Amino acid sequence: MSDVTEMSATALGQGIGRGEIDPVALTQAFLDKIAAHPMANRIYARVTPDRALAEAAAAKARADAGQRRSPLDGVPVSWKDLFDTAGIATEAGSKLLEGRVPDADAPVLRTATAMGLVCLGKTHMSELAFSGLGLNPMTATSPCINDHDAVAGGSSSGAAASVAFGLAAAAIGSDTGGSVRIPSCWNDLVGLKTTSGRISLDGAVPLAAGFDTVGPLCQSVDDAAQVFAALEGRAAPDLQGASLKGRRVARLTTIVLDDLRPEPARAFAEALDKLAAAGAEIVDLEVPEIAIPMADAGILFTTEAWATWGEAIDANPDAMFAPIRERFEAGRSTSGADYIRAKNRMAAARKAYAMASVGFDAVLCPTAPILPPNAEKLLEGGSYYVTENLLALRNTRVGNVMGLCALTLPTGVPSCGLTLMGAPNTEDRLLRLGKAAEEALRQPLHLAQ
Repeated sequence: MSDVTEMSATALGQGIGRGEIDPVALTQAFLDKIAAHPMANRIYARVTPDRALAEAAAAKARADAGQRRSPLDGVPVSWKDLFDTAGIATEAGSKLLEGRVPDADAPVLRTATAMGLVCLGKTHMSELAFSGLGLNPMTATSPCINDHDAVAGGSSSGAAASVAFGLAAAAIGSDTGGSVRIPSCWNDLVGLKTTSGRISLDGAVPLAAGFDTVGPLCQSVDDAAQVFAALEGRAAPDLQGASLKGRRVARLTTIVLDDLRPEPARAFAEALDKLAAAGAEIVDLEVPEIAIPMADAGILFTTEAWATWGEAIDANPDAMFAPIRERFEAGRSTSGADYIRAKNRMAAARKAYAMASVGFDAVLCPTAPILPPNAEKLLEGGSYYVTENLLALRNTRVGNVMGLCALTLPTGVPSCGLTLMGAPNTEDRLLRLGKAAEEALRQPLHLAQ
């Protein structure tokens, strides 16, 4: 039964529904694979076998009785270690929270559990979710599927690795500036950043609540749609018959195409060619107004992060990796007036972006301008760490600063993703477009043309 751990979440759910897959045996197969995997301790902060097997047994009973709660009832998934789990440590990748054990599940976890998702355990992450690299020498640095010596991307690093290495059928992470999309991109997965405020953040360790969002990391768009629906306790959108014909999409040219490394540049160009061959109309879109709040990102993100964590960091500064601590400390000196001005500039830019993009089904950009950096080289510090850290989240941050939903898809070039951005609260429509784009991207370029 070992090959079932390589199946998609949707396929596993269908197999359970047909009576071909036993949820208990399936869950045990994942637990056994985790126990035997040489890098599992770099991916999972802690595994929850008792909880997983109990949930799987309940899913089996429902399946046997013909009372499954959702298409994913009985499918094992992982959870980023910032979602509260009753009686199980939730430490958000930080020594500052070592030994923190919540009394109750986060509401989003309760909802997903009620829909039948099986919790395999909690995955490693960047400290307090404040890095797009996924480098965490304080707890563990998860490996990238395409280069085990490289970082997996952050902050949902273990979440992505758990799916990419076949140690979970899907994963749930969070995204404040790209923390679902960067690890999804670098591990050749589909990642969905949801609209801010759409899914409850109660019971999730915060970074910057004004930007924090919940989202799935998956093998396919179908999986992302099903997991997203389970997180909201509803039926998934219908993706059947999705097509790019007649779709009008924009190629964002402001900021996101600057300083692209050769592989992401090639992957993006080839991806656009494939979308065009599948019938999409692609139009260049310049929105200069977004440059202002993007330049303000240091104020917007670090000020809120420092307001949340400053006292705890000051009380125990040595508990943090210095570059991450320094990133938090950058928000210490921001004045209230400067922060409000930055928020006002962001609001104005959001209006300008909405007006410029209103005629498009989605706005496109490369998910990341760089490939996953080498972990050991990052630990040496210096210009390499600074350059890679700044570039890692630059493109994904557009979606957070503009308040959008966003979907990253694998392009077929390892660790290179294509991002589709949609207006707030249009996730279902974006997923449908993403399904069509996914099918186009899987075609060889000469056949697509």
